[in-house]
Amino acid sequence: MEDQSIMLEARDLAKCFTLHMQGGVDIPVFESAALSVRAGDCLVLAGPSGAGKSTLLRCLYGNYLAQAGSIRVRHCGGMVELVGAEPRVILNVRRLTLGYVSQFLRVIPRVSTLDLVMEPLLSRGLTKEEARERAEALLARLNIPRTLWQLAPSTFSGGEQQRVNIARGLIADYPVMLLDEPTASLDATNRKTVIELIHDALARGTAVVGIFHDDAVRNAVCTHSYDVTRDRLAA
Repeated sequence: MEDQSIMLEARDLAKCFTLHMQGGVDIPVFESAALSVRAGDCLVLAGPSGAGKSTLLRCLYGNYLAQAGSIRVRHCGGMVELVGAEPRVILNVRRLTLGYVSQFLRVIPRVSTLDLVMEPLLSRGLTKEEARERAEALLARLNIPRTLWQLAPSTFSGGEQQRVNIARGLIADYPVMLLDEPTASLDATNRKTVIELIHDALARGTAVVGIFHDDAVRNAVCTHSYDVTRDRLAA
């Protein structure tokens, strides 16, 4: 009988990069990655720099295509296979189920910070008033000054851009969240706020997979870890 608490799982996942400009040399990243994360748990990807943590996270999100294996996510009441899925399927999973916070904000020219953060809610059918109210509350919680809300974030500091990135990623209460170093450029006060936001998400039952190089952040949110270099789960 299927475990209904499992929100995301990968089995026998393989990924390599081919260097076409260097004679087609293949660089393997991992060959048999296997992980699962349940509702309300935070699975931390562990391993040294260059081990393939970010690559694995991007495979889970569908930015990178795995050469072999399976990635299944619980979406609209059932498990959906992402490896080999049609783009429309992946886009629908991202819209409703699978959120992602990268290390860098993809700035959209002339789009204000407030509109950027509101967009995931509008795409889900919320009214503009509801989306604005939630976006303003989250931006305030992340200490983004109100004077910046109507400006495009392209000229913001690195820490401000990352907080906008976090607001956009966490605003929609996705059932599954992928976090790639969300606190890397933040000060202690804002790191604490992000930890609180992650705890709030876990309390709602969100399944989180994340990369955290900051020991204090990792220890504050981790319930399980996966060592990419060993291809096995570690409690």
